[in-house]
Amino acid sequence: MKNQAIYQCTIKKPVSFVGLGLHSGARSRITIRPCYEATGIFFRRMDVTGDESRIAAKWYNITDTTLSTGLTNRHGHTVSTVEHLMAALRLCGIDNAEIEVTGSEIPIMDGSAKPFVDTLLKAGKFVINEPRKAIWVHKAIEVTAGERRAMLLPDTQPGITVSIDFEEKAIGLQSLTVDVNDHNLLQEIAPARTFGFVNQIEKLRNQGLVLGGSLNNAVLVDNDRVVNSNGLRFENEFVRHKILDTIGDLALIGVPLIGDYRGFKSGHYLNKLLINKLLSNKSAWSYIRMDDFYQLHGEAPRYTDDYQVEHNLSHASSG
Repeated sequence: MKNQAIYQCTIKKPVSFVGLGLHSGARSRITIRPCYEATGIFFRRMDVTGDESRIAAKWYNITDTTLSTGLTNRHGHTVSTVEHLMAALRLCGIDNAEIEVTGSEIPIMDGSAKPFVDTLLKAGKFVINEPRKAIWVHKAIEVTAGERRAMLLPDTQPGITVSIDFEEKAIGLQSLTVDVNDHNLLQEIAPARTFGFVNQIEKLRNQGLVLGGSLNNAVLVDNDRVVNSNGLRFENEFVRHKILDTIGDLALIGVPLIGDYRGFKSGHYLNKLLINKLLSNKSAWSYIRMDDFYQLHGEAPRYTDDYQVEHNLSHASSG
């Protein structure tokens, strides 16, 4: 935990991305803008006027978990496939930002969080005069759906373990454990791409899903082989991507989570159930300032992360 900054951050300058929505197939553009106050992450639909355009990137707005995570505000306006972008923001330590969206779906880019991460790192971070808080898990929470399960266990380190088991021989049984604060995740988890199956494409497209999917933005599996000519980025890219999805879903809690996540065949739906169960059980967690957490555990955190941060509290507090 000592590498985690104790103050909240925003992005240093605006950045934009353009691409297709994985499920809608529609072209969309997003622009991430700095927020110099503790606003959290929120989306703004540019085709909607006034306050109705704002969609908080929060767990209580999750309304769709079919092959991705979608949010809906109280006015019925939506933004979908947010998990890769949310994972990128969490991995890069961005707490506050406004994300303008022209359309209703985040561009899928190359199917991973790498394009978002690379651009966010180049833009740098801006420290604002607000202490970073976290949710600290005190009691075990578990949800199940058949043989699928997800749980959170008390821990002083934010860890994620995901295990998957597919009949397709190209995937099979894979398991991986990561430390969420490990900066190596920027290279080891962020580039892992989403994946799909040849025998499901027609059915999904008939349901209006994966209309923007291609070999340019997904790994395609045909039983014992990967269809993509360039193969995999990692031998276990599939479970790495599931961890990426989990990081993005947990980011919708709104603050970093201190606890040990374990999932077996888990996914967006179980993650939603797990977050809801955790936050509805107030005896299972507490809010804590990160500087207090470090003091409690006898650690002296460095102020900055390992990449560009501009420390300008006076500007931030007046901006």
